Amino acid sequence: MDPMNPSSLWWMDAAQAPVIAGLYWLLLGIKRDLDRRIEKGTSRHDDGLARTRDELAAFKLEVARTYVPLSLIRDVDRRLSEQLLRIEDKLENIRRDQENDK
Repeated sequence: MDPMNPSSLWWMDAAQAPVIAGLYWLLLGIKRDLDRRIEKGTSRHDDGLARTRDELAAFKLEVARTYVPLSLIRDVDRRLSEQLLRIEDKLENIRRDQENDK
């Protein structure tokens, strides 16, 4: 092969090199763009999750304030306390009976 008269195969190889380099450059750009989008999506997802948690906490607090009236909570507390006192008295009586039997 004469170096001054390159063959057609050499011309094809010479033309393919810049095309391959261009494709590599495009793929590298796409990869960088996707990495940036993924990072933005992750931070956007985290922001959305934090906002949803805050909204849920505020909703729970609002439900706790308005769903059950305070008078009903006090009534349930009073009844539970009375029931616990009755159970305590019964247990005390059982303990006394056991001590007397000894």
